[in-house]
Amino acid sequence: MQHYLDSGILPFYQLTGIHDLDGVIGTFVLALIVVVIGEFTISLVFLANRKHLDKLNQQLKKFSDLSQEALRLGDEASYKALNKQANDAYGHVFFNKFGLSAAALWPAFFALDWMQPHFAETGVAIPGYSSGVNYVVVFLLCYILARIVFGRLKRHLPYFKSQYRMLQSYDGGRTASPKESPPHDPAA
Repeated sequence: MQHYLDSGILPFYQLTGIHDLDGVIGTFVLALIVVVIGEFTISLVFLANRKHLDKLNQQLKKFSDLSQEALRLGDEASYKALNKQANDAYGHVFFNKFGLSAAALWPAFFALDWMQPHFAETGVAIPGYSSGVNYVVVFLLCYILARIVFGRLKRHLPYFKSQYRMLQSYDGGRTASPKESPPHDPAA
């Protein structure tokens, strides 16, 4: 398996023949591959969990609306009980979205595992440093840059264009207005 990974990844570390530049280019390409796999994973996890996310968002809207209605009617006991349920629903929605975002990170650990035997002792060659720089630091910097670059490109790429639109427009079957906010406790 290592041989196949090496034959697929190492050529990116030899593109220009300039050792210092190739270290940055190779690591950036590896980080970009990680980002693409992670974004693809997010889209699959989202599609698999969409019904569950819809249900959570419906519960959030229901309890939030009911708590606001109880507040409007002056029923403080009902408001507090319903607002607590709305806050619980908001927590479930938040942590599901957090988990969805975390689905993008798993390929990074495999990339770092691949980099370790190649760069743990020597570091990654980058311009301006006579000795190599820690591979984890270089990878993380390249990963951040790759996420930014891919974030700007994905809305124009065939598969990711439709996924981008779906995720951007998705909020549990309702359109949020700028005035809406998560449930809150006025006593806080």
